Amino acid sequence: MKLVRKGHRPSHRGVIGVESAIVMIAFVIVAAALAFVVLNMGFSTTQRAKTAIISSLEESSSALEIAGKVTGSGDVSPTGKMNVTAVPLKLASGGSSVNLGNTTMAVKYFSNTVEYDNIMTGVLTSGTYSNLTTAMQAAAQAGHINVNPITSNTAADATAAVIYFAVNLNNNAILDQGEHAVLAIVHKGSERPAALDNIKVEVIVPTGSPLTVERLVPNITHSIVDLG
Repeated sequence: MKLVRKGHRPSHRGVIGVESAIVMIAFVIVAAALAFVVLNMGFSTTQRAKTAIISSLEESSSALEIAGKVTGSGDVSPTGKMNVTAVPLKLASGGSSVNLGNTTMAVKYFSNTVEYDNIMTGVLTSGTYSNLTTAMQAAAQAGHINVNPITSNTAADATAAVIYFAVNLNNNAILDQGEHAVLAIVHKGSERPAALDNIKVEVIVPTGSPLTVERLVPNITHSIVDLG
């Protein structure tokens, strides 16, 4: 029978090693969980930043753009003044559809003598119009303006904005990709711009920044005026 020497204690090194391993594993699990939380928060923050950037870009860029030359109808003799100004519109590249109805958009108008916050009166939603004269006749019949300023001897009684479609795919007030609209500014008789007058239009839509169109009226020597 073996005798245990006085002062000798059994070794617990194996038990201490197992306990250390358990503690280390616990630390590793906690660290992994914290790392997952941090990474998840980072991904969430990145996604929010991306969404904010996209929203900012959409708000800072206009949803509409000019789809060609700005033209108009002029009264050559004896006044040499503009009757109607026409601005062709289309959706910006990659833009979403825009509602051009009276309740969702506004048209500001400025000239050398007048300033209006909103002159929008209506949209011709049915069919297409190949020229400004027929569109203004339809607008007068619909009650958006009092007379057709191009063919009538009587001038318009108010400065107003009317939208009609040159390319219309679905007969509503929403401008979609592939459609072309025209914003016609009918000038009141006493407010018609003359040569060298500056006119400015701001088209304010529900999304995106306003589309600003500014032109200098040239000498009116023809009934069809090219404003560039």
